[in-house]
Amino acid sequence: MRQPYLNTLSTLALIAAGATSVQAASHEGPVKIGVLATLEGTYTALGEDGIRGLEAALQEADNMAGGRAIEVIVASTDTTPDSAVRAARKLVEQDQVDIVIGPLSGSEGIAIRDYSKTQPGVTFINGISGAMETTYVTPSENFFRFNIDGAQWSAGLGDYVFNEKGYKTVATVGEDYSFIYTQVFGFATEYCAAGGEITDRFWVPLGTKDFGSIIAALPDDVDAIYLGLGGGDAVNFLNQYQQAGGEANLIGGTIMVDGTVLNSQGSAKEALVGVPSSGPQADTWDDPRWTSFVQLYQETFPESERFPTPSLFATGYYNATLAVLQCMDTVEGNLGEGQAGFRDCLSNITLEAPNGTITLDENRQAIGTNFITEVVQLDDGTLANQLVATKENVNQTLGIDKAAFDAIGLPSRDTPECKTSY
Repeated sequence: MRQPYLNTLSTLALIAAGATSVQAASHEGPVKIGVLATLEGTYTALGEDGIRGLEAALQEADNMAGGRAIEVIVASTDTTPDSAVRAARKLVEQDQVDIVIGPLSGSEGIAIRDYSKTQPGVTFINGISGAMETTYVTPSENFFRFNIDGAQWSAGLGDYVFNEKGYKTVATVGEDYSFIYTQVFGFATEYCAAGGEITDRFWVPLGTKDFGSIIAALPDDVDAIYLGLGGGDAVNFLNQYQQAGGEANLIGGTIMVDGTVLNSQGSAKEALVGVPSSGPQADTWDDPRWTSFVQLYQETFPESERFPTPSLFATGYYNATLAVLQCMDTVEGNLGEGQAGFRDCLSNITLEAPNGTITLDENRQAIGTNFITEVVQLDDGTLANQLVATKENVNQTLGIDKAAFDAIGLPSRDTPECKTSY
């Protein structure tokens, strides 16, 4: 396992399963922050960029918050709930951290929400995991999420591909776990309401190497194929799809067209040029908040150790860390009994993040901006997500009345049904 970017933190320990904790000497009275990131398996590159986002935020703050030094301990996960809980228990019960930032992957987030309920003295800030249930179902009072979820990341995409691209029928391919269920839920709810038809839904395990049977089964009579894949799975699919001569129009789930895929090695990624998608950021957005963050990211890490622009994983972990830093300053470094003042700040903060203004709802879930994009090739040959449109103040029910939204059911392989009204 590669150890990412240890140079910008005053104290950083990387703890993998069975590894020994390594800690540098801490400053007197530091705030101890534990970090969960996927540094093993198919999402390793995603976790590494998440850590870069956290490091950028800490470097920007000179590794201080509320007058106290920050001590960071990073624990490695592999996208599975069990790995996330093991890592969190190590951070909380052995390392005695005050705050946990993470995790990254959807099913991990649900597991950490449940674990947080057993540790009321510790505050948990989601990294970038995006399953709906994490905050929508039995939310935890000490778990906060400053990223909109996977369904919110789909807001605007269904309308765009139906009305602007003219895709009337679609088949979907997705990784078989909670985050992609949430992504397809958001896409299908809007796309089907616009009049689109989803003819087939294919599900593959995380870490799939051979997509041959799926590619062979894809229908020829649809207007486009929606791809809910990420990391190594996305790259494997694109390579094999091109080798098989696939020429269908593609629609990208958020992590299918993230920088971790667009900047992968090989030519398969070129199949993504022109692909519409949506998510919590757009590479070409010219808002000063975004351009300043891109500059910070680029200046913090050597070109050989980063992507051309931050991935959404870097942005998510940066935002989570930014919220921690700002609220630590608000309480002047005094977490106090039960961290009540700190949590009150988190609940009520208006976070001016690089990807727009973020507030939290009553479940401590982000309300924010979503970006509809298309993949373009820039003059230097790299690929980027070009902004098409934004949707502001996207809430967790996607603007649907709560009772009607709840009647749809929770995201799953088959939910939602493809209907014109909900």
